[in-house]
Amino acid sequence: MSIFDGMAGILNGVFGDPVTHTPAGGAGTTIQAVFREGPVQVLDDDSRVILSVTPTLKVQRPVDEALSRRDLIQPGNGKTYQIVNDQPNGSPASDAFVFFELEEVLS
Repeated sequence: MSIFDGMAGILNGVFGDPVTHTPAGGAGTTIQAVFREGPVQVLDDDSRVILSVTPTLKVQRPVDEALSRRDLIQPGNGKTYQIVNDQPNGSPASDAFVFFELEEVLS
């Protein structure tokens, strides 16, 4: 157990919203996540802060295990996004957030 366990759940409850996650070849399901289109700060592999200007999605562990590159995300803003990659944040918490960079899918 870590002092950080549970914090992501509180933040996800306050700042998160339901989004639709559709894996390749699968059916869409609703997950709770924090979606942002504007610039956000994320940690790189060396725990340095970098500014991401791409749309991002934050989901808690272990929900992140169901998300993969090229899966589709619909956050309810009328747009569809594709997962480009993930950026673990280095937190030891069992429910820590995992960041996913997204790109808009143009129809």
